[in-house]
Amino acid sequence: MSFSTEARGQPNTVGYRLFFKNAEGQYISPFHDIPVFADEAQNIFHAVVEVPRWTNAKMEIATKDALNPLKQDVKNGKLRYVANVFPHKGYIWNYGAIPQTWEDPHHQDSDTSCCGDNDPIDICDIGDKVCAAGEVIRVKVLGTLALIDEGETDWKVVVINADDPEAAFFNGTGERLVKQRAADRDDCVLSPTDIDDVARLKPGYLEATLDWFKRYKVPDGKAENQFAFSGHFKGRDFAIETVKSTHQFWKALIAQKTDAGELNCMNTSVSESPFCCSAEDAAA
Repeated sequence: MSFSTEARGQPNTVGYRLFFKNAEGQYISPFHDIPVFADEAQNIFHAVVEVPRWTNAKMEIATKDALNPLKQDVKNGKLRYVANVFPHKGYIWNYGAIPQTWEDPHHQDSDTSCCGDNDPIDICDIGDKVCAAGEVIRVKVLGTLALIDEGETDWKVVVINADDPEAAFFNGTGERLVKQRAADRDDCVLSPTDIDDVARLKPGYLEATLDWFKRYKVPDGKAENQFAFSGHFKGRDFAIETVKSTHQFWKALIAQKTDAGELNCMNTSVSESPFCCSAEDAAA
């Protein structure tokens, strides 16, 4: 599947929007129309990149707008930029969301004892490529961090772009370690672990991720963020089940079986949804 984007307005302005189109050039919603799975049998998911690595503008899927384009978040009338928290520069991964997922604000998570944050589930892509805002990528899930953001559950799913040259060496699926990163090591066989592979192959990345999420709001005068599981990362299987559970919440949302509140569920592909519209209506 292929997708493209169409910009309206100028970047770094309140009116800037990035709309999405399918392979036929028809307008779609990145929240509702891009399938959650890129390859369900292999647990490969789609992800929409909202914020490219090393950048600061807080771009996000506009969940309350028709067709949910990307836009820059605004707070108190001002565009939001994430501060540089030493030693980090902007976002330290390609940051985005998995489509057709929803962290239900009416559901109290049994692990975190907090309800969802009313957004698609977030991803942190640790692949080497710096993606563009609006790019749709295929990702392999590696683990997850349970951030508690102002009393809400806000899962941060650690993924790697499935097209990354090193993707096969994560989750114990590789037959050998990447030679240049194993030259000085004795344990030159991948174990069948998941999130531990990140610590092995990208040393320091998990620690930096925890530190970033803990402190990124401090420059705005807020306290450090808190985490469930004492800030420990949960593994691949747990993370995949978490993503799948948010997909079930989204199914209820798009079928109008739960209260959508201010969310805009307009879509062009979910035929059983009461919010489904024609390509002509989407274009209009």
